[in-house]
Amino acid sequence: MPKTPCRYEFGPYLLETAEHRLLRKGVEVLLRPKAFETLCLLVENAGRLLKKEDLLEQVWPDTAVEQNNLDKNISLLRKALGAHSAGNSYIETVPRLGYRFVAPVIKIGAPAGPERGAGQRLGPLPRQEIRFCSANDGVRLAYASAGAGYPLVKAANWLNHLDYEWNSPIWKHWIGELTKHHRVIRYDERGNGLSDWQVKDMSVEVWVRDLEAVVDAAGVDRFALMGISQGGAVAISYAVRHPERVSHLILHGVYSRGFNHRANAAEMEGRRAFATLMRLNWGKSLPGFSEMFTRRFVPDNSAREHQIWFENLQRVSASPENAARIMEACDEINVRTLLPLVSVPTIVFQCDRDGVVPVEEGRILAAEIPNARYIPLNSSNHLLLAEEPAWGVFLDELGTFLNWQDADAASN
Repeated sequence: MPKTPCRYEFGPYLLETAEHRLLRKGVEVLLRPKAFETLCLLVENAGRLLKKEDLLEQVWPDTAVEQNNLDKNISLLRKALGAHSAGNSYIETVPRLGYRFVAPVIKIGAPAGPERGAGQRLGPLPRQEIRFCSANDGVRLAYASAGAGYPLVKAANWLNHLDYEWNSPIWKHWIGELTKHHRVIRYDERGNGLSDWQVKDMSVEVWVRDLEAVVDAAGVDRFALMGISQGGAVAISYAVRHPERVSHLILHGVYSRGFNHRANAAEMEGRRAFATLMRLNWGKSLPGFSEMFTRRFVPDNSAREHQIWFENLQRVSASPENAARIMEACDEINVRTLLPLVSVPTIVFQCDRDGVVPVEEGRILAAEIPNARYIPLNSSNHLLLAEEPAWGVFLDELGTFLNWQDADAASN
């Protein structure tokens, strides 16, 4: 058995060594103890040849057994696993030598290797301070500050939870890298997270006023402003109203036109059906709905831990009604007429196969915001993961835009 309890994902399977369990799409696959131990060894050493004598010694360390016992285990595993996506067996026989696990394996929670990762492994995150302030209509808003340096404010997006996302596989690398260089200020949008859930109004206008309240409460006069997804429209609107306070505008996966202003009739009908599904299934951990939600935002390199995180996010971030209301308010966004009025330095990042925000929306931003830089990213993910090369490109370009090198040298 493995010395350290780990979890591995391959194809539709999740191998949990500590729990002595193999799951296929959430359903346990029953294996005999020695077959399970054999699978653990193969998966832990995926891509490497394991000689038969080494497998025999590790699976039966205190017993002399014949080779046909190992062959029987391999046969049982092949029958239980079937074929992977390439149509081949998960376990390859190397004649007269041994066996090799040939399917791609993801070690959940492991640091990215050089072939997948884009940066260095993050250390512990700095301490965040969560506080509350009031919007002009009395709604209580939660905001957090972490790190030190020139302030960077991130506009809220659908959906946030300051505490839950702190160590998440979706946001931890964002927080970790940004707080190396900035005092990062984040907040939970009204209707979700740690902010008030019982709210009457949801719109871009209200969201901009909420951003104004958070910035004033945090006590920052001038700062870099980041907008991701829906938060981009809020950031654009704020930058137009308060150009003297925004030194840099960073937009990633942003749209100026919500779904209702760019979709055709058939797409609108599908969107209404999706809103109905949200109101019925939000937070219920239904495998089909949860997987659809995860694959929508992070289809590339996503693992079971990402799906689990999104499932839990649904429960802790918002009620089914609020989740649907926020999405419907996002669909009404239309700030395209403001784009030519943006006067602050702007950089636009857009994943070239983003399934949430059309690539054309990113190009519209870059074309209509004066002197904006456009950085296409090679990814299908709406939210960049630490393990993908596009994350490294994003950090390099963002660091150049925000002069991280000069700022770091000045502080040393």
